[in-house]
Parts: sequence; C-alpha cells; structure tokens
Amino acid sequence: MSDFDIIVIGAGPGGYVAAIRAAQLGMKTAVIERESVGGVCLNWGCIPSKSLLRNAEVLNLMKSADKYGISFDNLSYDFGAAIERSREVVNKLTSGVQYLLKKNNVEHISGSAVFETSTSLSILMENGESRVISGDNILIATGARQREIPAMPIDHSIVMNSRDALNSKTIPNRVLIVGGGATGAEFAHVYSSYGSNVTIVELEDRIIPNEDAEISQALTKSFTDNGINISCSSSVESIETNADFAIVSISKNGETSKIECDRVLVAVGVQANTDNLGLENIGLETDRGFVPIDNKMNTAISNIYAIGDVTGKMLLAHVASAQGVTAIENIAGLNPPELDYSIMPRAIYCEPQIASFGLTENQAKEQGININIGKFPFSASGKAIALDKTDGIVKLVVDEEIGEIIGAHMIGSEVTELLAELSITKMLEGTTTELGWLVHPHPTISEILKEAALDTMGEAIHI
Repeated sequence: MSDFDIIVIGAGPGGYVAAIRAAQLGMKTAVIERESVGGVCLNWGCIPSKSLLRNAEVLNLMKSADKYGISFDNLSYDFGAAIERSREVVNKLTSGVQYLLKKNNVEHISGSAVFETSTSLSILMENGESRVISGDNILIATGARQREIPAMPIDHSIVMNSRDALNSKTIPNRVLIVGGGATGAEFAHVYSSYGSNVTIVELEDRIIPNEDAEISQALTKSFTDNGINISCSSSVESIETNADFAIVSISKNGETSKIECDRVLVAVGVQANTDNLGLENIGLETDRGFVPIDNKMNTAISNIYAIGDVTGKMLLAHVASAQGVTAIENIAGLNPPELDYSIMPRAIYCEPQIASFGLTENQAKEQGININIGKFPFSASGKAIALDKTDGIVKLVVDEEIGEIIGAHMIGSEVTELLAELSITKMLEGTTTELGWLVHPHPTISEILKEAALDTMGEAIHI
C-alpha cells in the first residue's frame, strides 16, 4: 500500500493549488518543495515585482503632484525600502500558503525529490537526511528557471538575473536590459521611474513581440516618451565586466556597437527544472527538457502527471494553477472540462499595463478568418481623463461571421483588471452585440470595453 494517494513535486502556484484540491477531494496528499512554498512566482517573480511596480506608481504620482494642487519640497526615495516592502509582501503570502497546506492536511516535505520508480521517490531532506515515500499518483510541478546563455554569463553582481534584481537594494545609474518581453518591460519601468538610464535590447523587431503589433507600438512610444532607449533587431554578442560596470557588445544590421552600463539584467531564456529528477530512472522522456502532456495533464506514464512551466505549455502562474486543478480532478475521475488555452489571459504590469488573450489581428488574418476590429482609446473615456490616465487603447478582434471575440488586446492603466470580463464573454460564446448592450456603470474604465464592442459594428458613441 502506498504512503500517499498523490505526491506533488513542487509547491509553486501549480503544485500547492493541486495539493490543496487533492486534499479537498479526500486524497492523502504530500507536497515536496526544496525552497519556499509559492515557487518562483510568489517568491522571486509575480508578487515581489508587482510590489516594486506599486512603489514606482506611487513615486511617479508624487512627481506629478503639482497637477493636483499638491506641493512639497525635497522629494526623496529609498529603493532599499521598496525592496524590503516587497519581501514583507512575499513573507506574508508564503505564510498564508503554509497555513493553507496545514489547514487542508497536506503533508509539506522540505527537500529535493528523485524518482526511484514510477510510484516511489527518494527525498534528500532539508536536514540532510534521506527519506523514501510512495504514491499511487505523482504530479510533477517543478517549474522552470532562467536558462544560462554563454554570451551572457550571470555573475549575480554586475550581470544579473531577475532574482538578483529583486534582491538588490540599489538603483543603477545605467542599466541595460536584455529582452523586451514581460520581465524586461516591467523592470524597465521600475528602473526608469527611479531615475535609471534604461536601455532595452530585443532580438525581435519590436518589444513584447508576442503581443499585437499595435499594442507593441503603443508601449514603445510610451517608453521612449519617458526616456527609455530601445534597440530592436539586436543581439548581445558579449559582455565584458569590470569591478563596477560592464561593456556590452551589441550587433544590429551587421554592425557592432558597445554600450557601457553599471548593471546588465538578463531577462531572456527559460529551461525546465527536470534535471536531477531521475526521469531516466522511470523512462520518462522530455522534449528539450520540458515534460510533454495531454489535455488531461497525463504524461507518457499512466500514473504520472505534469503541470505548469515544466510542461512548456504557457509559462504563466494562473495557467499552472488551472492545470493543477484539472490534473487532480482527472485523477479523481471528475472529468473536468478541457482547458482552452486560446482564452488564457496574458498580462504585463509595466505602466501602461498590457493585457490580452487569443489571436492578434495579424494571426487572425494569417489564418484566413474574416474579422472586424473594434477600438476605443482611453483618451475618449471620462474616467480615464479624470484619473489623468489617457495613455491606452482597447482593441477587439472579432470573427465577422459569428460576432464572437477571438482576440482582445489592451494597453492602459489597470487593463489587467478588465480582462476577466472579456474572457467570460469569450468562454460563454457571447457576441460583441451582447457586450455592446451590457450596461456598464458610469464613469468607469470598463465602459471602454462596451465602446470597443460597439465599434466593431460602427456604433461606438463617444468617438
């Protein structure tokens, strides 16, 4: 008889949610975590970065206080205090996760797990002792980490990864960020807000290259207007570090230039945490390090499941959590609905924020779908004007034949909070006609969604 009905390896946003759901369904559950519960997201990603972004927001508001008839002398700031606040937020939430595991009678084991067989794990405990446990089912939720790139060796001092940046209490005068995706954009905004001279180097022809081109262009304009330098279609050839600065060689259009900076933040490259798991002991093969799964989170071995970043599906915390619940309910025989990755929300929390799901305009056209586009700018919203947050737009990509939203793309203040309404509309197969008829409270930013829906039919009122 096995020790547990299910063992979860990794207590990140996928693993701990899965463990709790399993316990709710009456399964005897263990979760193994070698670091702090909550994973990278809670400890060194989503949560602490949002805390720093809030600090940047407050600082920028204070810089413009005279607009609101508020004045003061000698504005000063302490970035070290901002970092400390972010760690306080993290500690509060990790304590909360530990409480939830205990409340639900999930056994939390601190250590590193290695497969001995498909039903047993050897654990090197935090105290140095070893323990072997068995489980009828095992769920791999070990996440991913930043991939090491030979041209950009991380020294954790001059050349940093995001974890280093979230732990550094000083603001560099000059910082070069490699990668213009979500992580790069968020740190660029934080550093720029605190007075750094920021340069983003992006390999693709635009920053946030996975987002709609129009949204990317809008963020580029906002960043450059705020003094952030952006070099796209560029690659880092080498980094030469000295005692307190770096010289970065950048290739663009066949020419090489050098940029001197105080810090380099490498925000590109991901690899799955599957090494040292002993997958070779059970014959579980990976694809470039990631664990292949089906729509029920099954791996190639019947009692072993995988979720989250380690699968390489969509490297987002909320996707991992959803996959965790799906895996557990499939194990329990509840036959949950399949996850629809086409409506999985994506969010970037720089200022202005980015939020999206589904197909971009170009992707829809490439697939031969006849589409209508609806747009509405923040500059035509009464609430946005009152808040002095007029930098933004909502763009809807709609299937012309059936009137359903197949893509939503937004840039603007707090647009990440608007995404759920559009996701629900999509999930329930609602049309832009129905969204256009939905009465929104006035004045709110959410009215922009209604106007964008009406615009797909040429019926927007306020533009």
